Order: sequence, then structure tokens, then C-alpha cells
Amino acid sequence: MRHMRWQRLFADLEGQLDAAEAAELAGEVADRSRREAALLLLADRLGPAVGQQAGVHVPSHGLLRGTLVAAGRDWLLLEESGGADLLVPLAAVLGVVGIGSRADDPASLGPVARRLDLRWALRGLARSRTGVVLSLSDGSQVTGTLDRVGADHVDVAEHGRGEPRRSGVVRQVRLVPIGALAVVRSS
Repeated sequence: MRHMRWQRLFADLEGQLDAAEAAELAGEVADRSRREAALLLLADRLGPAVGQQAGVHVPSHGLLRGTLVAAGRDWLLLEESGGADLLVPLAAVLGVVGIGSRADDPASLGPVARRLDLRWALRGLARSRTGVVLSLSDGSQVTGTLDRVGADHVDVAEHGRGEPRRSGVVRQVRLVPIGALAVVRSS
């Protein structure tokens, strides 16, 4: 009989110890998860969503919908159903819907990818001589071709939409601060 009481006592103590260890582990996991989440950038959340349909809310443009084609450290690229590409600076984004809860490890953005910022994407458009419509943060638009991308601005040769950039059709060259860009539409 005495032997049974000791076994029950030890079993009870062992159960209490197991429960305390499980609670401590759960607390550590929750704390670690909160710390890891605090290090996530928006780009870390967008990376795993590439290829998915998403909605991006931009002031004075509403909800832009399309397939998330790519995301950089400070930009995202949506392809609309009509085939137009929308380059959106993350600084202009008020919210993103339609992506899952997965996230890339913050360390997964290597040193090369860290340099592929919005200016890099804009330089790609300038090199390709693609016609663009720049939607600015105040809702106005500038149509033309990107001639040059500086450290904090773009040079836009203004001409009609759909016209190739030729000296005879360029009305003027406008300098636009990169911080004023809300959406860059190309087709």
C-alpha cells in the first residue's frame, strides 16, 4: 500500500514537471515567434506570395488588382489582367490583400537582392525605352519614356501615350522625385 502511494506521488510530481516544462517551452516558442515577426519587412511577406493574385491599395488609385510578379526591398510589380505591368513603390502602398501568412526569412534577402531597389527597377524601364504612365502621389499623371534615373529622381521625356520616344514628339523633359511616384504603369 505504501509502495502505491509513493508511485502515485512520483507520477504526480513527474506530471507536474512535464506540464511545467511544456508551458515553459510554449512560452519560449511564442516569445521567439514574436521576436522573429518583429524583424519581418513587408518585402519578406510579399516574396512567398509571388505568383498569387493580390490587391494593392494606393492613395488616389484605390485597390489595384493583379498577379504579384515580383517584389523587391522597396517595390512590388503587379501584372493586371489586361497585361499592363504596375511598378508600385512600397512607400506608396497603404495595404496589401490576398496574400497568405507565409514570410521569407529576413536573412534570405541576400546582399545582391538588397541592392535591387526601386531605382534598379526604374533603370530597367529606362534601358528598355518602354513607354510609361507615371501616376504621382497627388493623383496627376505624366506620360512618356524614362530617360534617366538619378539617386532621387527620374527624367521623363513627355510624349503621347503609345508614341515611341522621338525628338519630334517630346514636348518637354520633366524631373520627377522618386518619392512622388505612386504607380508606374507600362505595357
